[in-house]
Amino acid sequence: MNRVVRTFLWTVGLFLVMVAPAAAQDGGGIPKVLAAGLAVIGAGLGIGLIGKASVESVARQPEASNTIQIFMIITAALIEGLAFFVAIISR
Repeated sequence: MNRVVRTFLWTVGLFLVMVAPAAAQDGGGIPKVLAAGLAVIGAGLGIGLIGKASVESVARQPEASNTIQIFMIITAALIEGLAFFVAIISR
């Protein structure tokens, strides 16, 4: 089996093991907990990609760092808002 596929399957398995107590306690089941977890993971990846792109942009054009920083903060706030929305809805 490919190493990437095996790592992905281990990650999903560990994630399901970690959400099982929360799902049992909440009574809402696995789908709600998975939705919240995937929203947080997606938000983390999105904000990480924003940070990476902004650092690369500032390295290429240091004079535009203020504008890039403003756009980065606005985009990160929108992503976090979406993650909070999904987390609240899934409760």
